[in-house]
Amino acid sequence: MPTTKSASKRVRTSEKDRQRNMAYKSEIRTQRRKVLEVIEAGNKGEAAKECSKLASLYDKAVKKGMLKLNTVSRYKSRLATKFNALPG
Repeated sequence: MPTTKSASKRVRTSEKDRQRNMAYKSEIRTQRRKVLEVIEAGNKGEAAKECSKLASLYDKAVKKGMLKLNTVSRYKSRLATKFNALPG
């Protein structure tokens, strides 16, 4: 248990931040599943839109400090490889 007033506020603040980060990361995972489903279906037009949304979410996560830049670069690179492998 925190002893000081500032320490107890820090506990509350960090819990709110944790909840926000979990929700955002969940949104990213959901979008990633959508993208992979569309890619599996082979719909290149729809996949382009979904990939763009996912890339945007990744970039925002880096900006907010939730994910590291190199990690996101690796994710986006793998995503682009799968997208470019689509016929058409």
